[in-house]
Amino acid sequence: MRLLTYLTASLLPFTVLAAKKAPTDSFSKFQSKALSASAPVKLDDASYAELTKAPRDYSVAVLLTALEARFGCGLCRDFQPEWDLLARSWMKGDKQGEGRLLYGTLDFSDGKGTFQSLQLQTAPVLLLFHPTTGPNAKADATPVRFDFGSGTEKADPVHAWIVRQLPDIPHPPVVRPINYVKIVTITTAVLGFITFASVATPYIMPVIQNRNLWAAISLILVLLFTSGHMFNHIRKVPYVSSDGKGKVSYFAGGFQNQFGLETQIVAAMYGILSFATISLALKVPRMADPRSQQIAVFVWGGVLLGMYSFLLSVFRIKNGGYPFWLPPF
Repeated sequence: MRLLTYLTASLLPFTVLAAKKAPTDSFSKFQSKALSASAPVKLDDASYAELTKAPRDYSVAVLLTALEARFGCGLCRDFQPEWDLLARSWMKGDKQGEGRLLYGTLDFSDGKGTFQSLQLQTAPVLLLFHPTTGPNAKADATPVRFDFGSGTEKADPVHAWIVRQLPDIPHPPVVRPINYVKIVTITTAVLGFITFASVATPYIMPVIQNRNLWAAISLILVLLFTSGHMFNHIRKVPYVSSDGKGKVSYFAGGFQNQFGLETQIVAAMYGILSFATISLALKVPRMADPRSQQIAVFVWGGVLLGMYSFLLSVFRIKNGGYPFWLPPF
């Protein structure tokens, strides 16, 4: 009997020591599972309770999700590969467990009791449990919840959030695997473009170097923007409007208003005036027949006079006090 008493008393220190090592044993146990699977620990109700119970000298990041198609959680399925990548990158950068952070995943099918106890109605939910003992312990044992309200589907924002929550531990970066398909696709596209350019250069370069083409493009852009095209896009102006007498008004009074059709009419007038001026300056002097040249001068001069007269009449509509005019408008 006395021998049994001595034996019991001698075993008491070992019992206390084992009790003190319980949190460390839990960390080592789950870390081994995570390292062997190279993924977050797959949890159920029992393992979730064991992993997150106090006292705890390590941190735990648990993703509560619903991956089955019948639950219709698209964000859960989209974020799961990023969550696995985050956990894998962290474990690879902290194989010795210096940061004492564990990653776990609890699917609704395996943890209905946990979802009910936490009163969760949506998924995914990311909870971060701070240590309750040790140098990084916090007095408040309530887990911190990550906000998925913005529809985050990438690992980087979650990694930044964990870094902010746990500033005093090592922070391995997110390391994405090399995307060989993307590399091959880009390389093939670049080589294809180089091949196409080398074959098509003799046909494309004469077009690109054509002065008349660039002159026409420049003229079209000048006419487009000087006629008020950007004003229409910024102000969202109507195309036409009623004049209050049952007729259509094509021109808006005042310099701060204009209609969409008005812009097109003004651009057409500018275009005709430009074409007439170019013809008088470049085409007419090259005519060999003096009579044809004389007729062309009168024709293009008449076009200039008519278009400029119409332009002044439009200007009087925009500014009622403008006193000048030219016939016939």
